[in-house]
Amino acid sequence: MQLGFIGLGRLGRAIVGRLVDCGHALTVWNRTPSRAEGMGFNIVPSPSSVADRAEEVVFLCLSDSAAVHDVLTREDGLLSGEVSGKIVIDLTTNHFRDVRTFYSLCDRVGCTYLESPVLGSVIPASKGLLTVLVSGDEAGFERVAPLLEEIGKHLFYLGEAGLATKMKLINNLALGSFMATLAEALAMGERVGVGKEKVLDILSVGGGDSLVLRAKKGKLLQGDFSPHFSSALIYKDLHYIQDLAYEQKTPLFTGSLVKELYARTFREGIDQEDFSAVYKLFRKG
Repeated sequence: MQLGFIGLGRLGRAIVGRLVDCGHALTVWNRTPSRAEGMGFNIVPSPSSVADRAEEVVFLCLSDSAAVHDVLTREDGLLSGEVSGKIVIDLTTNHFRDVRTFYSLCDRVGCTYLESPVLGSVIPASKGLLTVLVSGDEAGFERVAPLLEEIGKHLFYLGEAGLATKMKLINNLALGSFMATLAEALAMGERVGVGKEKVLDILSVGGGDSLVLRAKKGKLLQGDFSPHFSSALIYKDLHYIQDLAYEQKTPLFTGSLVKELYARTFREGIDQEDFSAVYKLFRKG
């Protein structure tokens, strides 16, 4: 299938690679064209050109809701192209309020918008092992489910518009909180005289055993915080879920505290490093 794809950040590149491995041809646009060079894709000059060339589906994989809105509505944006009857699959972790606007914008021009945020980072994306959450038109979901199964090991259809995005934010509340707790536990273990590797080995078979620790153990051991998912992005998602808690008139205890920890990564100049680099804050004391 000739697919459209917009957004070649770290996650986007990994998903594109997976789609190519599955035999799909891609037409690609990226705000920074150099990121697409040498990848063998059909690179076009605008989002509208992606819409024109995609047979049925266009993926978005962008940093935030502002980027999605710009790609959809700019003068040469996606929705100014030939999108009628096509499906826009938005893999971005958006603000839950903004997705309502994206549904409306797509509906006006006759295309189907599916919010489809994913759980997982670069390595699972490259292997087709993401978890994909989907809300939106059920018939549209059924049309693209086989395609989504090529990038995701687990696929959850949540129906009502907005639910997939809200669930993604809830997941990232757990993700960011787990990571901060593991980082603090590691730093405390080192401070009392237990070696880093031994602390992590014990946590791995004790209270710290988790998908998060299994994914980040190597980074913590090696001090390699090259980004798979940055501190800046988890900070953004925790801000979004604070807004969700506000809308629900409910307190957000751990999420609010952990958000402020990740805010500190900007002051320390490590916000673009992997979110496991929050360990540096505790190690520094």
